[in-house]
Amino acid sequence: MSARSRTTVLAASLVLALAAGPLAAPAFAAPAPHRAAAQGTDTQCTDAQGTDAQGTDAPDREALRAALKGLPDKDATAALVRVGGTGGSWRGSAGVRDLESGRPADPDARFRAGSTTKVVTAAVVLQLAAERRVDLNAPVQRYLPGLLGEDFLPITVRQLLNHTSGIQPGDGLGDSFEELYEHRFEHQAPREVVASAAAKGPEFDPGDQQHYLNINYTILGLLIEKVTGHSYASETARRVFRPAGMHHTYFPGTDARIHGPHNRGYQAVQRPDGTTELVDVTDWIPADEAAGGMISTTADLERLVTHLFHGDLVPEPQLREMFTLPPKITGAVMTAGLMRYEYEGTVYWLKTGARYGYSTMIGATCDLSRTLVYSVNSTDAKGEGMNPVAARIAQAALK
Repeated sequence: MSARSRTTVLAASLVLALAAGPLAAPAFAAPAPHRAAAQGTDTQCTDAQGTDAQGTDAPDREALRAALKGLPDKDATAALVRVGGTGGSWRGSAGVRDLESGRPADPDARFRAGSTTKVVTAAVVLQLAAERRVDLNAPVQRYLPGLLGEDFLPITVRQLLNHTSGIQPGDGLGDSFEELYEHRFEHQAPREVVASAAAKGPEFDPGDQQHYLNINYTILGLLIEKVTGHSYASETARRVFRPAGMHHTYFPGTDARIHGPHNRGYQAVQRPDGTTELVDVTDWIPADEAAGGMISTTADLERLVTHLFHGDLVPEPQLREMFTLPPKITGAVMTAGLMRYEYEGTVYWLKTGARYGYSTMIGATCDLSRTLVYSVNSTDAKGEGMNPVAARIAQAALK
């Protein structure tokens, strides 16, 4: 199969997987592999379908460089990539910091990490479960009485984590890019979003189907605040960011700016005459904090996936929830915070994220023999298909 065909297949399969559930620089030293993972004896990353395949090949540096060639282009203005694992590591960046100056993209830039935030939210909930402050089998209505109303059957915390709750999406500040852009400096409270979802009634009975939606994690953010008595942002910083050494990751709250070095994000918008302009969408107050509001770096997200899969953040048996698909649901691919994805015989556990101007992915084999983190300044981050630059990166890294 040609490289172009392989890229097309990878992009199509990733898009289909997400739809089923929900969706160059010199090398530096990779994080030291966990001893059990390096020996292939780590049993934490297993699900009902078996264990992950092992792989220790070195990253294909030539293919990765080629994946970043030609930026900026019509699909992306910049891209940052970190590939790691037992076979070695590779770091790369391409594109520009902003279109006006044309300065090279900052490889250490912060960016909007989108739904990779859900990995952090799930980790905090699972920590609370390990502390017996949250029962994954208990209905969320026990912890947040009156939040959903009488139309809803009991929905367990686990069903929120794996998107089998049946709760419909909440209303945002618009449906089109133009509407959302007009309201980009307005803040929508989580309880307001949940109230709009509850007013629609359930989509299906809890546990019957899987439908990937932000609303599940918006509610989990409220659960974290209720159980701990602290803000969601402060709990995630204390429980995840600091232990994992994620010193450049934070939640902006109602601040529309990205603080610290960052590459600006743009959205392609068609003009009335049929031509396209790139609108700067960098400054934006994020909605759904616990579902997708995090600002991070590729180095910090690599630390997150490494510490998480090592078992440093979530203890057994709670960590197994992140590698266990919900039973008896055909086509389910989402777990607690992650997605199971199989490519050319190897199982990867990953999470994507998208905010206007920014597309992100974190992923790894369960033994950490291969890890991938990228941030692509996509010009159509909310589009239905996978960004072509991101697809090239994934194809080069996951082989």
